[in-house]
Amino acid sequence: MNILVTGGAGFIGSQIVDAYIEKGHDVVIIDNMSTGVREYINPNAKFYKMDICDEGISEVFKEHKIDIINHHAAQIDLRKSVDDPKFDIQVNVTGSVNILQNAIKYKVKKVIFASTGGAIYGEHDYFPADEEHPVRPYAPYGINKMTVEKYLYFYNHVYGLNYIVLRYANVYGPRQNSKGECGVIAIFVDKIISGEQPLINGDGKQTRDYVYVQDVVKANVLAVDAKGPATYNVATTRETDVNYIFDRINHYAGTNFEEKHGPAKLGEQMRSVLSFEKISSELGWQPEMDIESGLKATTEYFRDHKK
Repeated sequence: MNILVTGGAGFIGSQIVDAYIEKGHDVVIIDNMSTGVREYINPNAKFYKMDICDEGISEVFKEHKIDIINHHAAQIDLRKSVDDPKFDIQVNVTGSVNILQNAIKYKVKKVIFASTGGAIYGEHDYFPADEEHPVRPYAPYGINKMTVEKYLYFYNHVYGLNYIVLRYANVYGPRQNSKGECGVIAIFVDKIISGEQPLINGDGKQTRDYVYVQDVVKANVLAVDAKGPATYNVATTRETDVNYIFDRINHYAGTNFEEKHGPAKLGEQMRSVLSFEKISSELGWQPEMDIESGLKATTEYFRDHKK
């Protein structure tokens, strides 16, 4: 298969590229390198430094007969989406529609779309939230991911474009960017191994469903052959609070930082945990990395790659 991976130099996308190449697929990467890392680009992939909003991406489709698009390029910072919703729309909606228009024009067989489970459901009516849970995103980031899901429905209904939506819980692990405002695990690990005091927002009892990046990669590998259209949560169905995250990283790093708390973030969701029953029953996927082992592996990765 010829697979185009947008955002293929980033945290999740680059590891998906590695897995696709290992499976024998031919991979093309589009990444504007705003958050991508050149060292993460697999040398066996064809790389284009390009923005998904650029009209010029049609040249990539012309040159390569793309069978599948794996769409990970995005503005991923939820708080930035609140501060600058117009920019979030430009990247996450307009850029995505640009990709989908080319998918139709060049007869792409399937789109695998990285959506959000962590931000799309809002405060839950029931726990864990499954794919049928009402969608009530709190921030433009979640609103715009939901919008792209609706566009996928449109392109499928009108043009027959096949798709798989993967709604990720909170993804963490090696290669995650620790310098932004999202990704509390990467931020805490980086600060702790650098000898800096992390700050916990609020009382630290807010919970998330943390899923390890290699488990997410496996879901994207399965999605290549999955029958669509379909939408799946990619999660662990385990809630973990921020205080526990801090405690375990502190332990695995061999440090003795005390818990320090700052003001709570306005409007922050208190609980998020997702069901993975659907993807388990239909695709045979389930998370393999428990949170303790994942935090240990992530801490060791950051320590080994500290510049």
